[in-house]
Amino acid sequence: MNSPEGATEIAIRTHTIGHLFSSYDPSPFREKDLDTGVEEFLTGWVRELPKGTPFNIVVHLPPEEAAKPEADGIPEAFAHYFEYRTEVARHELRELFRIGRFSLAIGIVVLIACLTASQLAAALIPNEVVAGIVEESLIIVGWVANWRPIEIYLYDWVPIRRRIRLFSQLAAAPVRVKAG
Repeated sequence: MNSPEGATEIAIRTHTIGHLFSSYDPSPFREKDLDTGVEEFLTGWVRELPKGTPFNIVVHLPPEEAAKPEADGIPEAFAHYFEYRTEVARHELRELFRIGRFSLAIGIVVLIACLTASQLAAALIPNEVVAGIVEESLIIVGWVANWRPIEIYLYDWVPIRRRIRLFSQLAAAPVRVKAG
């Protein structure tokens, strides 16, 4: 659905304001977590939009719910929630890179030790076949020790970065409440 400004309109219809938020969260209204279903609905919609497509969120409530003072706080509550989710994902990315650095340090030490041991094995083992097997095995172990940091720096960060971008977009999205 397109709104008058040319932005895609993501519409949420609910019977009460309370259905938008997690009933388990005891936080004040503007700091409450969104209901899991609401979050999944919004993130699913935004993921489906072509990259760079402007969008806004419209919450449709019955007139008696839209007239409540809490209805005015819905845009702020949505922005606050997705800003929080953005920060959590950023923290997750920093933690992943910290683990990557630690894993890489261990992997490099193991690789150096294995390469050194493979050279020693080649020189100390008189049987060339056995020496070759030991040498190649140690080289493989050294590289396998670097599997995890390589995986982190090549692939694992990408979906987290996408989530950060998604949550940032949702935090910045205009949110309107409509009666009816």
